[in-house]
Amino acid sequence: MTVEVVTFGCRLNQNEGVEVKKRAEEAGLKNVIILNSCSVTSEAERQLRQSIRRLHRKEPDKKIIVTGCAAQVNPNLYSAMPEVDKIIGNIEKMQPKTYESLVYDNSEKILVNDIMSVRETAHYIPGIIEERVRAFLQIQNGCNHRCTFCIIPYGRGNSRSVPLGEIVANAQGLVDRGFKEIVLTGVDITDYGLDLPGQPSLTEIIKRLLNNVPNLPRLRLSSIDVAELKSDFIDLFAHEKRIMPHLHLSLQSGDNMILKRMKRRHSREDIIRFCSKIRSLRPETEFGADIIAGFPTETQDMFQNTVNLLREIGISYLHVFPYSERHGTPAAKMPQVPKNIRKERAATIRQVGAEILRQSNINKIGKTFKVLVEGYGAIGRAEDFSLVKIASKGRAAGEVVTCLIKGIEREYLISA
Repeated sequence: MTVEVVTFGCRLNQNEGVEVKKRAEEAGLKNVIILNSCSVTSEAERQLRQSIRRLHRKEPDKKIIVTGCAAQVNPNLYSAMPEVDKIIGNIEKMQPKTYESLVYDNSEKILVNDIMSVRETAHYIPGIIEERVRAFLQIQNGCNHRCTFCIIPYGRGNSRSVPLGEIVANAQGLVDRGFKEIVLTGVDITDYGLDLPGQPSLTEIIKRLLNNVPNLPRLRLSSIDVAELKSDFIDLFAHEKRIMPHLHLSLQSGDNMILKRMKRRHSREDIIRFCSKIRSLRPETEFGADIIAGFPTETQDMFQNTVNLLREIGISYLHVFPYSERHGTPAAKMPQVPKNIRKERAATIRQVGAEILRQSNINKIGKTFKVLVEGYGAIGRAEDFSLVKIASKGRAAGEVVTCLIKGIEREYLISA
């Protein structure tokens, strides 16, 4: 008679899944399975429908509730599935009154409102923590942009920011509880503040956060869009060493024509200039990136431009996705690259990323890093996000130790 929550997709969705379970249990909801869905690709939704049918076969006596982005974007599709009892939108899933109504089963089957009409600021969601080591702090939700491959704005709504004071207060609370590292997260964090009085930027919030929480040792950022970052961010990054030297770029492609067809707002030259400037100021910085392989109309030469860009910059941490058509997006109507070629190109990029990471790790042999211990005390993350196997056993999770690197093993650095 418990509440089971199955979450798909991004870190923000994972965080929200924790809150969904908490609010459903507090309302007294029982004997239900809540699927907190993702709609980023058609494949994500196919897996969701597969999971709904599987869970219903396994536990036919439990009610099945579908929420999240897929429920928001296409509620009628899931309402038509005989296995599904309720559909809840992305705003409704965070409201306690939603679950109170479900306890008495006196609500409509579809509880989904127009998310584009939402205007109030976002609010901090405590979400997932990693063994009292790292906490993910939501500062923003939604997206104002309309990339041709992306359905997310229709699942999340327009960009909404968590007020500055709320962010600072919750960050201090996390540090007081013993967290050594906070990751600022959201759907599009570099668009932060446009909906707030005075329109404070991401750079301003980072400054205020670090000034007001001086005992926060390490701050990281989730995916960033360089088109939205100004020179003040680069200046802050150069001088504030508590911002970890690892930046994950929302890159998607290294070819200008594909970037234009994606309706991205940066060029390959913008990425090169940004990374070159950052590395000139903090040479130790590592970069990660999101890459879509086989976007519609992508030729072999266009694909090679992406590979060349990754090698030129030395982007070592890659999230690679073969392009997946998403019904309702402009890209789905463009001439498609055959699926086998998409998969081959994705595999090639992953191999290139592995080669870049290996060479980067070889260059770190003989260097010293401050490592935040994770897990059972045997591994940790260096400032630049490198995975380190720690020689001295029995270290406590959350401890920061100094490690001299003596070698590498697969993706790990090995400490002396």
